[in-house]
Amino acid sequence: MPRPHVRGIVLTFVLLLGLALSACAQQAAAPPAAAPTQAPAAKPAATQPPAATQAPAAKATEAPKATDAPKPAATQAPAATQAPAAKALPKAEGTFTYWGGLIFSDAANNMLVAKVKEWGQARGVPVEVVMINQNETVQRVSAAIQAGNMPDAFDLGRDQMLLLSQQSQLEPVDDVYAAIGKAHGGWLDSANKSTDPKDFGGKIPGIPFGIGGNVLFRREDLLKPAGFTTAPTTWEEVGKQALAAQKPPKTYGMGFALSNVGDANLTTTWLQAWGGRIADDTGKKCTIDSPETRAMLKWVSDLYAAGAFPPGVTTWDGAGDNNAYQSGQAVFIANTGSVSINLQQNDKELLAATKYSAMPKGPKLLVSPQGPNYRSIWSKSKNKELAKDLLQYLADDKFMADYFQNAIYGPVLNSQKEAPVFKTSEVHKGLLDLALNGTPPGWPDLNNAAFAEYQTNFLTPKMVQKIVIDKKSIDDAIKETQTACQQIYDKYK
Repeated sequence: MPRPHVRGIVLTFVLLLGLALSACAQQAAAPPAAAPTQAPAAKPAATQPPAATQAPAAKATEAPKATDAPKPAATQAPAATQAPAAKALPKAEGTFTYWGGLIFSDAANNMLVAKVKEWGQARGVPVEVVMINQNETVQRVSAAIQAGNMPDAFDLGRDQMLLLSQQSQLEPVDDVYAAIGKAHGGWLDSANKSTDPKDFGGKIPGIPFGIGGNVLFRREDLLKPAGFTTAPTTWEEVGKQALAAQKPPKTYGMGFALSNVGDANLTTTWLQAWGGRIADDTGKKCTIDSPETRAMLKWVSDLYAAGAFPPGVTTWDGAGDNNAYQSGQAVFIANTGSVSINLQQNDKELLAATKYSAMPKGPKLLVSPQGPNYRSIWSKSKNKELAKDLLQYLADDKFMADYFQNAIYGPVLNSQKEAPVFKTSEVHKGLLDLALNGTPPGWPDLNNAAFAEYQTNFLTPKMVQKIVIDKKSIDDAIKETQTACQQIYDKYK
């Protein structure tokens, strides 16, 4: 894999900081609070984490069968693995700080906070837990690195983990990865491939805790009267059904973000599904300027011009699609499952009207990205051994089975596949299938550091914005994006 020289690393950090301060919710980073922050409800950003080796062709994710809304999962969980016994651990240097990724489930967020505090009590360690909106992680981490006040451990996505590992900001955790795998029947193949040490300079910089990815949500109560009784199998069908079933201004068909958030990187999935590529097979030359990219952009811009997207979709935050669907405004969304969890508690009628299926295919490919979310340790933490112990503690099967019940992730370990929720909830069945059969992160592109930076800069959704908001031609939008893309890839040659 091509490695950036020192200048490239510095430029990457500066770029990430600039991106964070300008694009992420326009919030300034704040020092950790003693209790979980009250952040807006949000779901994980749909970032597509990179892998630095050429991704092999993957088995297409099969669509979960259109069934009634997910049933509450059984309370019985698999037998708990023993959390690591208290051992001779160093005394904490000050308060141990953990930044958790805030998701669209208060129950899951509270469970994580409680488990980390339980560990602190068991180990005699003063603990501070701050929950960070996952769409703001780049902003908060970039500012914290500059200020030198990073947490001891924190949640993050694979693309950001790749960039931070190249800046020597993350502690290697190969020993913890091996120990957790041995204790839980081994890592799933998808987690192993995404955590290959050769992608990170020969070391493992984080521990996977949940496979993320999208399932297509649809409003059967609106689609059936319009004559659509089965799930769309292509993105073109999604567009046709969306226009036929919507009734603006009450409902809009295409509830997909076109803004500067991770969720909007679904547009990169569209580009690839149309047969386009971000870069060539060497991962060095950008290939945005292609007939396939033009065809995808015409499809999106035509639907936008026809009024298929809700107002404000180009400025949505990370919860935009969640809020649009839960308010009854959207016919289709691509969601990790957090919306379903919310509906179980707050809107049984909309829950019953919702159906689920796998991501549709494009004219050329079926691209259904999946990738782990991670827990990493700051390389300058004074509590590294304690942090490693915490990561093993959080991998407990009983805790994770209960956590998956309320969260929106697929499993990463073989022992986790037996959690009851993956047998009883249709959305979680889809997430399990995604973990087992989804396409690798970034595929068919080479998922290297340059691709990660392209995604964290949201260049594909910005290309769409140039057309639908700035009224530039498709050719001009492609030309500008091709140039910006190549500037990124040149840093990594």
